[in-house]
Amino acid sequence: MDIALAPPMRSRPILTAIMSGRFEGWPSYVLAIILAPLAFISYLWIEPLIASRISFMLVEFAVLATSLTGGLRAGFLTFLLAATLALKLAPFHENLEESASRFSTYAVSATLVIVLGELMRRSQRSAIAIQSQLDWREEQIRSMLQTAPDAATVIDDTGRIISINAAAEFQFGYTAEEVLNKNVSLLMPEPDRSKHDGYLQRYLRTGEKRIIGKGRIVTAQRKDGSTFPILLSIGEFSAGDKLYFTGFMHDLTDRLKAENEVQELHGEVARLSRLNELGEMASTLAHELNQPLSVISNYVQGSLRLLADVPGKPAEAAREALRETTSQALRAGQIIHHLREAATHGATRMAREHLRPVFDEALQLALAGTRPRRIQTRTSWLIEDDAVFVDRVQIQQVLINLIRNAIEAMTAAPRRQLSLSVRPDGVGQVRVEISDTGPGVSDDMAQQLFHPFVSGKPGGMGIGLSISKRIIEAHDGVIGAQRNADGGATFFFTLPLAEDFEGKPDGKGHR
Repeated sequence: MDIALAPPMRSRPILTAIMSGRFEGWPSYVLAIILAPLAFISYLWIEPLIASRISFMLVEFAVLATSLTGGLRAGFLTFLLAATLALKLAPFHENLEESASRFSTYAVSATLVIVLGELMRRSQRSAIAIQSQLDWREEQIRSMLQTAPDAATVIDDTGRIISINAAAEFQFGYTAEEVLNKNVSLLMPEPDRSKHDGYLQRYLRTGEKRIIGKGRIVTAQRKDGSTFPILLSIGEFSAGDKLYFTGFMHDLTDRLKAENEVQELHGEVARLSRLNELGEMASTLAHELNQPLSVISNYVQGSLRLLADVPGKPAEAAREALRETTSQALRAGQIIHHLREAATHGATRMAREHLRPVFDEALQLALAGTRPRRIQTRTSWLIEDDAVFVDRVQIQQVLINLIRNAIEAMTAAPRRQLSLSVRPDGVGQVRVEISDTGPGVSDDMAQQLFHPFVSGKPGGMGIGLSISKRIIEAHDGVIGAQRNADGGATFFFTLPLAEDFEGKPDGKGHR
């Protein structure tokens, strides 16, 4: 096997070319017609000089040459031509018995030579076919390595780089000439660079596989010294008595960057969700505290009226304390009023958005980490113009909350299918539905789910759906829940399309 992936051999020795079969057929017969007379004439010229049976070997060389070139037929043709010439032109010896013996020896030896030439020719043709197959496979492997999208290298058992593909040149910034026959640690930062040879020797000594056959995320180093994460996969093979290793390196820079961005977006949405939950709680508490503060203020005012005509310093001190109590109660009411206003009418960043990317991002975030639950997701998008005028983050918060609620509802369900659909709903409205195959909700519970601190989940705080309701109503939409045909729950909400929303009196969708 050509480990270095050098260009395949384009020329072959003359003997290989002769026995490759390219001269079979009429060229071999022409060669027999030419060689037989030439060999016989050479025999007639040499035989008187050496007076030996060996001189007739010249003819047998011609037989061997034609049998190697054209096979049995060409060899026998040369033999027959030479024999005919011998019978016609060769001088007869006085001893006919000796002449017959010579001719018989020639015939037997020529036959053996023809058979030997045919066997050699077939063996060579088989070797050529095998070599061609190996060359084809080598070219195929070379093409696969050179066109592979991931960087690939081949090293020997000393860590020396034998081969590098085009993707590796691009990824690391080196040319093949700069790294061939160099140690592969050139592509690693410290401390791996100094330790790599030790790792390799340990494997050769113990045979213990720690990374071979397994993928591992490691750090690589470019020619300019910059580092980047890669997924390294290593395999091994042997050629002859030497061991070689192949390494495939997948650049994880873009993947990790995308994962970090998704994680940051997920954290931002979670942070805003917590802030909205706190706002909803503050709004609810403000509403509940206003009533006892009003009662306190009324009791204080009544006490002041009862003490108005009572003389003496103790009564005056009591009246002063009651007036201060009234003042502080009013101040507390004003603080709660401002808190409630901020929680219920806080500023939002409304903008024209297409619902599809908002929906897709929210779905990706909501499904993060749910693979072990084996949730089957089916999405149906039945609207073309999906432009809406919304606060993108708030709508994503609603979607994430509803999708996660559906996933949690199917925890113990034998069939876990999450269905999401987006379709027109009347004139100028879009309807979003999230359906699950969980236990569902009763009609009574469906009416109460969107109230603060009411939850259908064990241990739930009942805040998420109330926040979702406030967000959707702030966008001039409607939110609700109902039981579906599969026995699970379907949560839905509507939003006005951007054209209809912008057609309101202020032209911006603000009320």
